[in-house]
Parts: sequence; C-alpha cells; structure tokens
Amino acid sequence: MSIPRGMPAKARRSSVSPGGLCQRIRRWTCQTRAMNDPRRSPSVFARGAVDLSALRGGQPASETPAGAQGQAASTPEAPSSAGARPSPGGAVTVIDVTEATFQSEVLERSLTTPVVVDFWAAWCQPCKQLSPVLEKLAVEAGGAWILAKVDIDASPRLAQMFRVQGIPMVFAIFGGQMVDAFSGVIPEAQLRRWIDAVCQAAGVSVAKAADPQLGAADDALADGDLEKAEAAYKKILAESPADAEAEAGLAQVGLLRRTLGVLPEEAIAAAAAHPEDVAAQLLAADVEVLSGQAQAAYQRLVEVVRRTVAEDRDTVRKHLLSLFTMAGPEDADVAKARRSLANALF
Repeated sequence: MSIPRGMPAKARRSSVSPGGLCQRIRRWTCQTRAMNDPRRSPSVFARGAVDLSALRGGQPASETPAGAQGQAASTPEAPSSAGARPSPGGAVTVIDVTEATFQSEVLERSLTTPVVVDFWAAWCQPCKQLSPVLEKLAVEAGGAWILAKVDIDASPRLAQMFRVQGIPMVFAIFGGQMVDAFSGVIPEAQLRRWIDAVCQAAGVSVAKAADPQLGAADDALADGDLEKAEAAYKKILAESPADAEAEAGLAQVGLLRRTLGVLPEEAIAAAAAHPEDVAAQLLAADVEVLSGQAQAAYQRLVEVVRRTVAEDRDTVRKHLLSLFTMAGPEDADVAKARRSLANALF
C-alpha cells in the first residue's frame, strides 16, 4: 500500500500530539505545473508572432561594435559575451543585450539554451523590483538558462519588434522562437515556476532551489506550531494559488487540528458503532490517514458518499478531496480512489 507523502507510517497508540506527529512529517516533492501565470500577456501573441528573422540578417552599421566588421558570426557554442556577467562558478548567466548583439547573445544561444529576455529601463520602478529577482534566479541556475537584459531606451527597435507596450516585459526564447511571455511584476514563487516550465518545455533539467517560504512553513508544521504553519501556507497560496506543496501543507494543518487529542482506537470504534454518523466517519478516516492506512480511509469515505445525499454527501466528498491533496496526484491509491469516487457520484 502506498502511504501519502508526509504522513507518519505507523499508528500511534496514545492521543495525537501535533508536535510529536509533525516531527515525523517528511517533506514531499511535486512536479512543476504547466505555465499558468495569470499575468501572462496573451495579447502579445494575438497581435501576431514577433518576427525574429529580421534580427538574424546583419547588424545595423550604427550599432556594429568597432572592429567587428568582416568577422564571422559567433557560433551557438561560443557567442560573443561582451556584456556577460558570469556566475561565481564561471558560467554566463546574465547578459546585457543590444540590437547589435541580439543575434549572437539571444538567437544563437537559444538554439541550445533557453534565454529569458527582460525589457527594462532605468526610470521604470517596477523593473527595479523584477530585474534583481530575475538576476538572482539566473545566477542560481548556473547557466541552465540565460537572462538577456534589454534597455528599451538604448535599443528601442528591439522593443518595437517585440511589440513591447509596457515594462517590465519578459519573453522566453528557445530554438530561435518565442515560447512564452508575461508582463508586470509577479511574486518570486510564480516566477520560479514560470522559468521551471520554460526549461521543462525546452528539455532542460534545472535543480530546483528550495523555496524559503515553503521551508519556513514546513519547519513550523514540523515543530507543531499549527497557527504559524497555517499562516505561512496561506501566504504562499495568496501569491501562488496553484502551489501544490502549499496546498498539501495546509491540508495537513487541518488534519492535525481535527485529530488533536483524539484516541485512534476510540475514533475507529465510534465509526464502527455508528455507521450513519457522518462526523464519526470523517474523523475515523483522518485517524486512518495518520496511521498510514490511507487506502482504508479513502474506501471508507467513498462508501459514505454512496449512502449519503445532498449536503452530507458534498461534505464527505470535499473531505476526501482534502485527503487526496496531501498524497499528491501521482499517488496510486489516490488515482484508484478518485475513480471509485467518480463511480459513487455518477
């Protein structure tokens, strides 16, 4: 039987203590979700694809670097990096780009490495919020993707060609093609997920850095400080509503609160003696999950769904979905229980 990630593996024989139980809660890993940033700017694509081919030809004479005339274009493996800022490990991570260097620094690099293009300006206050975060994440990635910064005042033609109507504006380019974009300032957690999704689409593996907010929330949960953990998870979800790890953490907080001071044997016995008591069945399922008997908990609640109606049925359904959240969508028992729930409902 598969035990939901983060749940204790053995039943406790005494009353449930959040501090004791939480000390055994393991942190879980969720797959990166697809790009779902609400601040994406689909209008960029609705107006027509950005024509990057115009930048592949030659470089305007006015912006051709001194001594560069007659030289062959740089290869994707070794593009010119006059404006590059390497990471501490030596890999190029952040590059200042102009129209003269766009072909080598962005288009050619993008043939092998995702490039995130940040359109900014010195007078733009929101840019001063977003750009440092982008630079930090680029350095953390160690060259897995490149941040190309374009000053729209220095390179207005680039901004025109990308149809930039407001800044900050960020584009992801891979294989010489634009793959996604967003405008405005978004929280760091959302930005991490967006970049992870870009890299995933490009087939690039990036070591996921620990989210400090999630780490603090998990630590509070492990310490038994449910109020602090709840507030921390809710803060993450306010910034990133689709954060599966925060959803799972918040569901665990609810589970621990509901079972605080409950004797597992008594809860199971009460449910057996009163099968019509919905509250007793819900509590018994909670105890079973905490005891490592998630499959039994799911089966219990599916059967309650079958024999209840109206408000009671909906209450049980929502409770069961909350338990699913803690295990994650890839859990085999969850997948099986979801099919059983669907059959019970329809």
